[in-house]
Amino acid sequence: MGWHPLTVPDLDVFNSEPAETAAERLCACNAAPRFAREVLAGRPYPDAGTLVARAEEVARSLPWDEVAVALAAHPRIGDRVAGSSAEAEASRREQNSMSDADSQVRAAILDGNRAYEARFDHVFLIRAAGRSPEEMLAELRRRLDNDVETERAEVTEQLAQITALRVKGLVS
Repeated sequence: MGWHPLTVPDLDVFNSEPAETAAERLCACNAAPRFAREVLAGRPYPDAGTLVARAEEVARSLPWDEVAVALAAHPRIGDRVAGSSAEAEASRREQNSMSDADSQVRAAILDGNRAYEARFDHVFLIRAAGRSPEEMLAELRRRLDNDVETERAEVTEQLAQITALRVKGLVS
């Protein structure tokens, strides 16, 4: 079995591995250009909680242009995620509940995605982990009423939550 970007034996390995290797792992958690650099600057981390908190803090502080770069790496909610990249594998895991969605909910999410992208010019981002398809659809519909500034703040928060879950997965 070869190296996988989302598999790290423990925090000690993350703290001591070459920066380039650790950056690859972090980029699979959040593709924003400065994310990996800023998280790596905090090494060594005393514990996983401190690492996850730093990752969340960095994600929340990203300017919109960097959030947009990270968004480009995320598939639509409800799309069948193809590929074997770390990002694709993480998205499949996170969107696992979508496999239980009935055809009406799935169709409504796909329609909502189109309306959302037409309104905001980027994919609808939501932390899917721990949410049912119906909850994600309700959030999609609610957020369609947001103004651009409010929605950007919500997207940034969702990105921070997703990033935190992925970074936690790196070292647990």
